[in-house]
Amino acid sequence: MPSAYQLLIVDDEADLRDTLSEQLKLTGDFDVSTVGTASSAIEAVRSDRIDLVIMDVGLPDIDGREAVRVMRRNGFRAPILMLTGHTEDADTIQGLEAGANDYIIKPFRFAVLLARIRAQLRQHEASEDAVLSVGQYTFRPGAKLLVDNKGSRLKLTEKETAILRFLYRAEDQVVTRETLLAEVWGYNANVTTHTLETHIYRLRQKIEEDPSNARILVTEPGGYKLVP
Repeated sequence: MPSAYQLLIVDDEADLRDTLSEQLKLTGDFDVSTVGTASSAIEAVRSDRIDLVIMDVGLPDIDGREAVRVMRRNGFRAPILMLTGHTEDADTIQGLEAGANDYIIKPFRFAVLLARIRAQLRQHEASEDAVLSVGQYTFRPGAKLLVDNKGSRLKLTEKETAILRFLYRAEDQVVTRETLLAEVWGYNANVTTHTLETHIYRLRQKIEEDPSNARILVTEPGGYKLVP
């Protein structure tokens, strides 16, 4: 995975929160925060960057499904995976209609939860709602936008966005020029590697502190790699 994902666990059972947090951190792929109430969760997703929420249905202040509705109305677009002790189909349907992306029934195996989390993150990264981290920037592919840590906004072209998104999904793998050409431009006989190199050059002018010594979009033997 490109960088540590920010997960939020929302459950009123402290033991479950602590156990899940510890297990998820041990994978090395996640930073985890936890809260015990729905209202705290609503505030957390509003003020912090959260990549995925694990939300219990039965919370002491607000029903988890109602909390999901509030989050979605407030503009939160990242995946939400709901936990429930109920097995009825109606309960699952209510959660999905509220805006949850997936449902898992307690008790569950950690491996199953982890697989669901990874699947939701992959799907989200492929969607137009994705908010990704690239260097010191927040990358919003759907808006063709990079925002730095000072709030400055950099508008990207469609091709620049496609290049960054494909390199991001490649994680730490080098992507060949031929692969990038095929993925971004399609199999167009009129497009050459010079076209790609021109776009890479312009992209570096926008995102690199020193474009002649790239630290984010780097050239490797055989192609390019994105350094998170």
